[in-house]
This record gives sequence, structure tokens and C-alpha cells, in this order.
Amino acid sequence: MKVRVLAIVLLLAGCGAPHPATPSTSNPAAHSGRSGQPSAASAAAQPAELRLAFAGDVHFMERTATLLKNPATAFGPIASTLSDADLTVVNLETAITSRGTPEPKTYRFRTEPKAIDALKAAGIDAVTIANNHTLDYGRVGLLDTLDALHAADYPYVGAGRTADDAYAPWYTTIKGVRIALLGFSQVHELASTWAPGPDKPGIAMAFDTNRATAAVTAARAHADLVIVFNHWGEEGNSCANAEQKTFAAQLSRAGADIIVGAHAHTLQGSGWLGDTFVAYGMGNFLWYGTSKSTETGVLRLTVRSRSVVKTEFLPAVVSGTGQPVLLTGSAAATLSQRYSGLRGCADLAASPT
Repeated sequence: MKVRVLAIVLLLAGCGAPHPATPSTSNPAAHSGRSGQPSAASAAAQPAELRLAFAGDVHFMERTATLLKNPATAFGPIASTLSDADLTVVNLETAITSRGTPEPKTYRFRTEPKAIDALKAAGIDAVTIANNHTLDYGRVGLLDTLDALHAADYPYVGAGRTADDAYAPWYTTIKGVRIALLGFSQVHELASTWAPGPDKPGIAMAFDTNRATAAVTAARAHADLVIVFNHWGEEGNSCANAEQKTFAAQLSRAGADIIVGAHAHTLQGSGWLGDTFVAYGMGNFLWYGTSKSTETGVLRLTVRSRSVVKTEFLPAVVSGTGQPVLLTGSAAATLSQRYSGLRGCADLAASPT
């Protein structure tokens, strides 16, 4: 069951207000003397084993908006799978606002604060909001989103009131393991105008590679395990593109232990890039309408120290209600086999190298 001891991720300060955290959360600045390395005593002890869960894009529009009539059941039966992990993270792909000016783009998503209640009820511990929809209703909508997350004391990464805030990780400690979570967007649409500044709210962009990799390196110094959740890839393409692969390699060299992604509206492959585990794309998860694929799933990783020692893909499909439903039998076997085959065009190894 969940151990909700927060110390979030992925890595925090904006306009004087830190990312939301439970009372046990700690800020890296409060531990500036730490190297991030375990003590001799802890090194001698058996490393804690953690179960982590990741899934793809979530928002509450049209058919999924109606699910908020009862936030406690919004995700349906798959909530028990999400809850059965020490840490569960998804991409929240929507502004939480009733205000703001629509941005000049085709698809715009927004929801109400009850969405946070639904995330909590489903056992989702934190979200990345580094994506191409958090600013769909401008900076007013983004600031409302940040305010709603802070008011709910709900952890997030990937956006903020300033650049420092947007690129900061969330830290949490689970079973004695200090985890850093960060989020970046590599979607080109409106990227230049949505980027944050010293006094400008925005999204943590992968295009500022120096800043993104520096954030990961800094997190490495304060955490035992570093996780990055990216919004990237070409829509409809189940193969990771060159831009994704280049950024993944940069993040790996900077110190990321696990890299997860979404955005392509279809599953993309997973495997190892050196000793970094990469899952390029988890597809849609709680989804409002038709899309390029209804295939989805939950990625479950067992981690010991910095190493992923077991990987599980739990195949699912986006149902007619927009809720993800786990597959069974031959349908599950078929999707699992297809997902495994995507490793080839992702140029990832089947084991650490």
C-alpha cells in the first residue's frame, strides 16, 4: 500500500511558495550539506525495494468530465492497481481553471479542482504538468492551476511561477529512499511563448537543454533515485524519434535513473539506455474522446537502490467511458507482445548495459 511520506517529484520555489508537500516533505535547500549518497550504515543494510507505477495522459473533458460527479470512482476499477504502489505518477494534461483567455491552438483542455480529488482517490501520488495543455487558457489559467494544486497540497512538477520553480524537482522519501521527480515538455507548439522566465510563469521546456540537464544533475546530488517524466514524441508514431532519443541520452548522462514519457497518443517502447530505464510513451490513459490509439497500460517498476530490478507492463484499453480498463486473456497477451516489440525502434536494450 502507499507510503505517502513526502519530502515531489521531479525537483522548489516560486514567488516564495514551494511546491505542495505533506508535513514530512523536505526541500533540498534544507539539506544543502547532503551529498545524496547513503551513509556507511545504510549502505550495509539491505536496500529498500520500492514499487513504482506510471501511466500516461489524463484529463477531464466531455465524457471524462462527467466522471467528476463522483471523484472517488472517476478512474474506475484500475484505481486499485494504481494504489498498489509506493509511488504512482501520471501526466495531468489540463489547466485547472474557469478563467483565462483561450490560446491560439486547436485543442484546449480545462477542468475543475475536483479533478485533484479524483487523482487522490485513484492512488495517484503526483503529476507532471509539463505538457502542451497546461497553458491552454494562458498564464491566468496556469496560475489558477498552480493555486489549485497548492490549495489541495498535491505534488506536481514541470511548471511554476518562475523558471526556478518550473525546473525544480519534487522530493519525497519512501522507505528511507529519497526520490526526486522532474518533468519537461518537448512539444514545439507555442513552446517559445510558454517558456518560463525569472519572473514569468511557464512550463519547464526540454529545449533549454542546459537548464533541464542541470536540474537533473542537481537532483542527483540530493536524491537516491532520480525520475524524469517527459512530454514528447510525434503524435501517432509508436517509435521514439531522434529528438526524444537525444534528450533521453542527455538526461541519462546527467544522472536520471528512470525516464518516462507520454504525448504521442500511442504506446512507445521501453528498455535500457545504459543503466537508465526509459519508457518513451505510455499513451492516453483517462481520455475524453477518440484518438490515434486506445491502447494504454500501467508501467510497474520494482526498484532496489538505483536499479530497476523488475519491469511489468499491465496492458489496458481506453474504454467507452474514457476510463482505462485492464485487459485479460488473449487480448492482454497480444498487447503485451506488441508493447515488447516496440523496444526495437526505440533503440533500447532488454537489460542494463
